[in-house]
Amino acid sequence: MAKVGRMKLGSQGLEVSQQGLGCMGMSAYYGPPKPEPDMVALIHHAVQCGVTFLDTSDVYGPHTNEVLIGKALKGGVREKVELATKFGISISDDEKFENRGDPSYVRAACEGSLKRLDIDCIDLYYQHRIDTRVPIEITIGELKKLVEEGKIKYIGLSEASASTIRRAHAVHPISAVQLEWSLWSRDVEEEVIPTCRELGIGIVAYSPLGRGFLSSGTKILENLSEGDFRQNLPRFQPENLEKNKTIFERVNEMAAKKGCTPSQLALAWVHHQGNDVCPIPGTTKVDNFNQNIAALSRYHHLHITTMAKVGRMKLGSQGLEVSQQGLGCMGMSSGYGPPKPEPDMVALIHHAIQSGVTFLDTADVYGPHTNEILIAKALKGGLREKVELATKFSINIIGERKFDIRGDPEYVRASCEGSLKRLDIDCIDLYFQHRVDTRVPIELTIGELKKLVEEGKIKYIGLSEASPSTIRRAHAVHPITAVQIEWSLWSRDVEKEIIPTCREHGIGIVAYSPLGRGFFSSGSKLLDNLSQNDFRKALPRFQPENLETNKTIFERVNEMAAKKGCTPSQLALAWLHHQGNDVCPIPGTTKIENFNDNIGALSVKLTPQEMTELESFAAADVVKGDRYAEEMLATWKNSDTPPLSSWKAV
Repeated sequence: MAKVGRMKLGSQGLEVSQQGLGCMGMSAYYGPPKPEPDMVALIHHAVQCGVTFLDTSDVYGPHTNEVLIGKALKGGVREKVELATKFGISISDDEKFENRGDPSYVRAACEGSLKRLDIDCIDLYYQHRIDTRVPIEITIGELKKLVEEGKIKYIGLSEASASTIRRAHAVHPISAVQLEWSLWSRDVEEEVIPTCRELGIGIVAYSPLGRGFLSSGTKILENLSEGDFRQNLPRFQPENLEKNKTIFERVNEMAAKKGCTPSQLALAWVHHQGNDVCPIPGTTKVDNFNQNIAALSRYHHLHITTMAKVGRMKLGSQGLEVSQQGLGCMGMSSGYGPPKPEPDMVALIHHAIQSGVTFLDTADVYGPHTNEILIAKALKGGLREKVELATKFSINIIGERKFDIRGDPEYVRASCEGSLKRLDIDCIDLYFQHRVDTRVPIELTIGELKKLVEEGKIKYIGLSEASPSTIRRAHAVHPITAVQIEWSLWSRDVEKEIIPTCREHGIGIVAYSPLGRGFFSSGSKLLDNLSQNDFRKALPRFQPENLETNKTIFERVNEMAAKKGCTPSQLALAWLHHQGNDVCPIPGTTKIENFNDNIGALSVKLTPQEMTELESFAAADVVKGDRYAEEMLATWKNSDTPPLSSWKAV
């Protein structure tokens, strides 16, 4: 079992496991206390699995849960965990609750927790419930003193209003807010979540399984012991349960289709809300714990298409309709290191199609030829009819890293016939000239492509890295459906002339390398994992003299992404989607989890102010290095062709 990953919780420096462990039920409220040896063993198992964020409270028991945690952390385990506990709920002798936040109570509660946990410092100390009689500034002021005294590291709030969070944060930075957030508890989304994200506060989701309801539905009530407080919850009462049980039935049905449990699906939904969210499902059984952390792998299979299928768009004005985001397939076979395992790539393509991403992009030069063959294998069994397939011609490999760009009619026809054969299809949906042959008038190249359209061998014609003049001349011979260009936050040279030319003529825009060759996914860390023959190693922007400056671009994008609760790659792709409904980015990937992350960009909304801010991070005078080295492939800036009148066929 792979170790659970890590995440930043808030912006104050606290790092925790991507999923935590709620410990309340081990000692209280969900029936009688469970056997101590079993619970200690469960906590040790969690830590070994990488779940190091443990959640308790002085009210659990009361006190006995903290004592249990204290015992479990003996023998050097304390140093391996992030320990959160809470204060604020005082229980009287007649078992009545009183919320308290006065300074003397805060200090006494902290001292008590430190003693029971047998530690010197609490990692994250929450106010469990707000004392509405005491100004929040007073409570946080005392907590601030405890931070200064080294008795707590970070301050948190639980079930606090947006106003209270803001006022508290003004006294001392709040690291995390704990709130109930699950598929059936979403009232926090309107105000509390946006407030946390605005202020850089982490979000800890308690009861992410709806008090266990999203694990087993109404069956949960059959196994509740006499002292289980869930028996009194309104949602579990007969008058509400009949309707609520249909919620579980529908979740369970989707889970079955996805090959996971309903609890994994429900937890995956919470994980998908953003990388600033840490759910802390509670359990008292190792089997359930293992099932819960498996939700982290299901997270990568739950994406925008599970909640709403990836939409469709018109690409250009000639009738071609594609998915709103495509899949660049090059890296599966070449360019970015050695070819990836064929079964994995076929599975990825199938997953993409099931997710609604049906616009697949390949080229005869990828491999060369092997990428087209891979695509053909993936499209067997009736899948061809479900996709829009784009391939390209014109880059003829003549040696190690040496290319000859060809657009002469004979080569165009032979290339098309070769691609049709390798793809094992009768007609190519969209056929791009990959690079422009500057020795051949564009009218001749497009003239041959026009014949191929008339013969039914291709449906639509496209250009890639073509100048405005070349686009206009080509379009005059036969309508160009799409132009493929490199367009991303740090490659915006196309905006001055290419984009307006396309829009003037009703030509769709296909943005390749929308993540800056992967830079906007992981920044300079990308270079640590590049294989020996990955051509990105030679790109100017990744050279040491440029990388030091360029990495700050990623850092700023990453910072904004964290505030918005998305990944930097999602933010970079969302920026492109906001350029207009005539733009289709085609990010490439070889991993299903990255694919899912990429299409999650479709749900990221950006304001005009955020667009402007993002663009400022990677302004032309900030980015260091060209897109390509001089000896590499030409770009649109060097793609004008001679006039037709000058052509003399040899």
